[in-house]
Amino acid sequence: MKKIILTMSIAFVITQIIKAQVISAVPCDILGMSVNVGSYTNSISIYHSGQYMTHPRENNIFYWEYTDQQGNLLHQDTIVNDAFCNFSHNWSLTDTINVTVHLVNDSANLDGWYTNQGLPLNGNSINCLFEDQLFWSTGTSTPWGSWTFIHGNPGIDVTNINELQIDESKLKVYPSPSFNYLKLDGLKEDYCLQIFNIQGQLFHEMKNINGNQKIDVSFLPSGLYFINVNNNKVNQTIRFIKQ
Repeated sequence: MKKIILTMSIAFVITQIIKAQVISAVPCDILGMSVNVGSYTNSISIYHSGQYMTHPRENNIFYWEYTDQQGNLLHQDTIVNDAFCNFSHNWSLTDTINVTVHLVNDSANLDGWYTNQGLPLNGNSINCLFEDQLFWSTGTSTPWGSWTFIHGNPGIDVTNINELQIDESKLKVYPSPSFNYLKLDGLKEDYCLQIFNIQGQLFHEMKNINGNQKIDVSFLPSGLYFINVNNNKVNQTIRFIKQ
């Protein structure tokens, strides 16, 4: 009898563990960034809640990018399995800094979350984009200050947006992430192709081309990019990641 009870107890614990593992992630708009204690005038530490709320954690990839108001790149990093982005800098305390981070985890999905909420499943992996701005905030009664986020924006699920665009336009861009070359299954008619970063800066352009293309992206810094394909019939933008 004791063995039966013990076996049932072990089975119950295993069942609970499996159930806990099913809910491997939460929606992008529940996640966010915060300035970590220890950030100072010449250093910054940003914490991202996605690391501890998206499983398996070892597959979390964060693409961080910091730019000034003119769009100049100040810092860029790709961080795996870590909630923090830490580095030293020489920013002016009067500057406003744009912060963008893209969280990707192809092994995690929201099926457990949707089931718990009684919603239909979509099977999407985690593709969350976060954008905000930092400024140096000083108190009225003290000379000390701290880096502070202005907006507190939640994340946006960019998977749904870009999958919809691909379905509508019948375009296919792969692989993503890409290292040296990006392949585009394009239109039969002539079209123009442009590659932008998340700040809207144009990095590459091809005009009056048609059919499938093999595009050299080895010169691009690591990060999130958008490829725009357009002619008189189609104007579609598709996301891809450069590693």
